[in-house]
Amino acid sequence: MPDSTQSPAGSNPDSKNRIVTNQRVLVTGGAGFIGSNLCEDLLKHDNQIICLDNFATGHRTNIEDFFRNKNFRLIEADIRNLADCRQACDGVDIVLHQAALGSVPRSINDPLNTNSVNIDGFLNMLLAARDARVKRFVYAASSSTYGDSAELPKIEENIGKPLSPYAVTKYVNELYAHVFGINYGMEIIGLRYFNVFGRRQDPEGPYAAAIPKFTMLMMAHKQPVINGDGTYSRDFTYIDNIIRMNHLAATCTNEEALGQVFNTAAGERNDLNQLFGYLREYLSEYDPDIAKIEPVYGPFRKGDIPHSLASIEKARHLLGYEPTFNLQQGLKIAVEWYWENLKMG
Repeated sequence: MPDSTQSPAGSNPDSKNRIVTNQRVLVTGGAGFIGSNLCEDLLKHDNQIICLDNFATGHRTNIEDFFRNKNFRLIEADIRNLADCRQACDGVDIVLHQAALGSVPRSINDPLNTNSVNIDGFLNMLLAARDARVKRFVYAASSSTYGDSAELPKIEENIGKPLSPYAVTKYVNELYAHVFGINYGMEIIGLRYFNVFGRRQDPEGPYAAAIPKFTMLMMAHKQPVINGDGTYSRDFTYIDNIIRMNHLAATCTNEEALGQVFNTAAGERNDLNQLFGYLREYLSEYDPDIAKIEPVYGPFRKGDIPHSLASIEKARHLLGYEPTFNLQQGLKIAVEWYWENLKMG
């Protein structure tokens, strides 16, 4: 376990600017959208990174630039294989567990595979981390855990009944994390991500998230389809806020924070019509014709909750978290990245 006077990263435990440095860090799902951004950031701070990914949803292109860094190592493996998890955890100080099969619609179409990856795989990672005596285990939880709760803002201790197989799996992760914490003395922190967006988010496929999907369609002068009437709202969270929370959770020495789960969000709400408007405005700076595009409205999507807004007071109090980007600030940067990296023709 970490020394009581020092964070796992050896940084000032009272500093809100603390970061993970000079550690051996395992990032599961490290070739995915969030995982690759974590790998990139951690490499900047003199960490040794082990990236575990089976490329089911991750992409080699997300991590190809890292292979030139001597501190980066890829293990192409599957978290459903306990032996692979044990190999990856060997000698590791910190685990940032991002590997999962995301997407509510995917889980409704394929609950068995979602359960296998998200629950069996998570349990394997906990067992491997426990036996390797990993100092800190930080895992990606999900705002889908709030289920049918209509309460706003969402407070960590008040959840409803899940609305999808995906939500079930992410809640089970939280239960397993709690049990491993109290029975094996593991230092575990969960981060309930709220609608993450930013560079490297995949715009392709039937389960693509709204922001990259809308962006790619509009760059091609096509109309995006908004599920429902556009009034459903979300707490859209830029990737750099996610990275910040992972640093804080991995380095925290406040014992009250251990074994807890924290909302990881911007703490503000925007509906899909507002989101479309911002995207159209920012994209039209690159191509004025995009300003003429209007959305198409389709049916509401199964398993979707109407509104989502995180309370971030718990993360503020116990982790020292402050979001550094709101939706508009993050979108401007994300749109520039998509235009420069994915614009066709």
